[in-house]
Amino acid sequence: MTENTAPITAYWDAAAATFDDEPDHGLRADNTRAAWARLLRSWMPPDPVDVLDIGCGTGSVSLLLAEAGHRVTGVDLAPRMVEQARRKFQATGLASRFLVGDAMMPPTGDQRFGVVLSRHLVWTLPDPQAALREWVTRLRPGGRLVLVEGRWGEAGQSGVPYVAGAESLPWNGGISAEDLASAVRPLVSDVSIEPLSAEPDLWGGPVDDERYALIAVI
Repeated sequence: MTENTAPITAYWDAAAATFDDEPDHGLRADNTRAAWARLLRSWMPPDPVDVLDIGCGTGSVSLLLAEAGHRVTGVDLAPRMVEQARRKFQATGLASRFLVGDAMMPPTGDQRFGVVLSRHLVWTLPDPQAALREWVTRLRPGGRLVLVEGRWGEAGQSGVPYVAGAESLPWNGGISAEDLASAVRPLVSDVSIEPLSAEPDLWGGPVDDERYALIAVI
């Protein structure tokens, strides 16, 4: 898993065409889109900032951030996900910057961001704690790390089994808010957790697993 990303890339490339069919991926329903837009406003600084969206997928969250005036750079390992994101932005006329690259080491050079955001990603990483350390270095002083995560138990896209060896991933199936906060706290000056399981509009319906946002300030 750590040396060969080709199966992981192929998995998410194959998922790209139908990825937005999931209510919380495509954000096509008005109430779902509005619920995510509201949350993002509450997590972002009041003035426009540079945001790094790691594991951006098809760019649904990136688009909401851009519509709110932020300057978004999206990074995803899967080229077809990035293609979908670029098309989504082209349809709106909003400026976009999407890069194909590994979440463990986003290909953004020396640029620093006001916010680094990731959603439903850390369970896929071979060394998530190393990724967290790297992501914090991408923030400007006073910047924010926003992680939308959960503990699902079932990994993969729409019930399709994930790549061989996924069971050995440190956070396969997700991670609890308490455990993620423990991993992030040594890297930042402040951590808060916002529970999200009880907000069905975010997910296209009720959920019975743990979902939350972690917001940290360096």
